[in-house]
Amino acid sequence: MTTYEKAQDKPSWSTYLRATLIALSLLACAVPSRATNGYQLIGFGQCSMGMGGAVVAAPCDPMTALSNPAGLAWIPAQTAFSGEIFNPVRSTNFGFGDTGSHTNVYAIPALGWSAPAGSNVYFGGGIFGTSGLGVNYMQSNTPMGAIQAYSSINFMQMAPAIALKLTNRLSVGLAVNVAAEQVSFDETFGEQGLDLTSPTWAYGVGATIGGLYKVNNKVTLGGSYKTVMKFTHLYWQEDEEFVPTGVGESGPVGISGGAGTYEARLNYPQQLALGAAFYPVSKWLVSVEGQWINWHSTMNQFKVFGPWVGTNQVALPMNWQNQWVGSIGTQYDLSKSWQVRAGFNYGNNPIKTQDLQANLIMPAVVTTAVTFGATQKLPMRWSVTEAFMHTFKNTVTDGTLFGITGLAPLQSAMSENSAGFQIGYYF
Repeated sequence: MTTYEKAQDKPSWSTYLRATLIALSLLACAVPSRATNGYQLIGFGQCSMGMGGAVVAAPCDPMTALSNPAGLAWIPAQTAFSGEIFNPVRSTNFGFGDTGSHTNVYAIPALGWSAPAGSNVYFGGGIFGTSGLGVNYMQSNTPMGAIQAYSSINFMQMAPAIALKLTNRLSVGLAVNVAAEQVSFDETFGEQGLDLTSPTWAYGVGATIGGLYKVNNKVTLGGSYKTVMKFTHLYWQEDEEFVPTGVGESGPVGISGGAGTYEARLNYPQQLALGAAFYPVSKWLVSVEGQWINWHSTMNQFKVFGPWVGTNQVALPMNWQNQWVGSIGTQYDLSKSWQVRAGFNYGNNPIKTQDLQANLIMPAVVTTAVTFGATQKLPMRWSVTEAFMHTFKNTVTDGTLFGITGLAPLQSAMSENSAGFQIGYYF
């Protein structure tokens, strides 16, 4: 009989009370910070989410294949399934009053596994929902006619990974990132505009390399680098298109397109993460992480190729900036069966105020998130993990629609909540 198969501590009412009080106190101590990071989730799986995403040096489940594949060498053999309900609340003002998005609830799945594959060799990976963004705005009875603004980016990733334990302190890992993305856009004013809403999918590939070094029993250092993910082209079959005057600060002016095939490419950015994990006492873990996401390389311009009048491409300027992210997570073992967590995540807004007009359908403006969660180990090698995230509302205001004076200022506002539940099984 393994240690895990031995009788687990049966939680009493006092344990439930302590878990609640400590989780609330950890959350209260989590200074508000900034997240969701562009259109990338701050954490993959519910352990990472509960830690505010600060797990590059503190692996806790198979989802570490995404953040740092070297972590597979330091976790028990296991499988885990995560389901998350994501609730982004968005609103905008096109200059004619506030309007909200009509789609506010999304499901995010994840399935991961890890297991030894020989002496100091470990395999793992899984299939994960890692990113996404979208709005669905409709505003009628404006001087420009009905305004329809819609966007949808859905991103699923498969990441088979391998880790090697080179010494009893050092491991390295490699994950191959294979992904599929679905992208749709619609920004029409009255009878004219850009309508690329027919479903289209593209497929991409990249890699993540990572390392983990245990300085001693109390300190662990970790780092990972994710390459850019190159995607195939997206295709839309459309009757006609029109990009109105003044899209973006320096965008195209009144360009029309005829019937035919329109195509574009949306790659996923390279990123670098470095972190450290500390055990101030044996039951208390504190993990800190810094991350750089190269959004400017993939979200500076969105080039749409097609039968445009007088040209074969239109470059829509989004002007996203690179993002620096800082996160901290803490975990406390209440008993052999109970762990509680809290975290926060800070990331600068990749959209500058002067570029708001070009990003009303890409409102990645939220900046401050707090998280908390818990894990309960159950008999027969099972475990359950829960996490909750709240991203505080951020409102960005600038200018007026297409330079028209006398209208309300342009505005984009967003807040987020998510609640997730994960089931794990130890082999």
